[in-house]
Amino acid sequence: MEQFKTPPAAAVARRWQSMMWLDADRVFYVGLLGEPSVRNLGAWSIYLSLSASRPHCISLEPGRGAAGQETTLSVVPPGVPHRIVSGERMILSILIEAETIERDSLAPCFRGASGAVRSEEDESRLRAALERVQFGGGGVYGSTADFDREFFGAALAPRAIDRRIRAALDGIKRDPNRHTSAEECALAAHLSVSRFLHLFKDEVGSSFRNFRSWQRARSVLYRVKQNDSLANVALDVGYTDSTHFSHSVRQVFGLTPKSIFAGCRRLVLYGSGDAARPRCGLAA
Repeated sequence: MEQFKTPPAAAVARRWQSMMWLDADRVFYVGLLGEPSVRNLGAWSIYLSLSASRPHCISLEPGRGAAGQETTLSVVPPGVPHRIVSGERMILSILIEAETIERDSLAPCFRGASGAVRSEEDESRLRAALERVQFGGGGVYGSTADFDREFFGAALAPRAIDRRIRAALDGIKRDPNRHTSAEECALAAHLSVSRFLHLFKDEVGSSFRNFRSWQRARSVLYRVKQNDSLANVALDVGYTDSTHFSHSVRQVFGLTPKSIFAGCRRLVLYGSGDAARPRCGLAA
């Protein structure tokens, strides 16, 4: 069995500041990776090694015995189980919510790839944006479009989605901690439950249940600087108890909530949008 180990602390490039910026549509993270087990994210995931000389290893659907790929830049489509091991303790990760973009608006190297990506142009653009954020006073973006222009050179084109499904998406993303049911969404859309669920999957590319679970787990990221017990965080986020919380978060991120919160102690956190406003510990 392939072994995945985190390199010693001496291997860390000390100049990088741990930070995360997120809104309802994007997450930008520079920080500790830890030793995650298999993760399964509901968004497009882009990983960039902070040092070009220390590649990471990405394994897609590792339960099927797929071999790991060594690379400095990788992409994983939404809903694909994967495991990542960094060549250093920190990594850059960008999440792009799948329902917010037309796939064709992604750079060709990303939209047609799964795993290692070979594109000097796109890697250089990401590294230049990272340098500006870390050393040029960046880190706060007024909109998703501003973030896209910084990291991808242009705002990514939004996906056209049926207005009834868009209303359901917006409601869940506005308050991901609320238990929004398919029944109430179907009623608001003037559809039967079965028709709503079928249309939702066709439009979004994910089942209603999986999308709702992803959004709830994702909302934990707004709380990583919150000075409260994990049991209280679990209840605030909408999980029935701390056991369900830990299991669900680990299924998504490959790490327990305890590990995630511990790894974010020195993180500078920026959040924006409706979901950010009630949260505590966010930078202005």
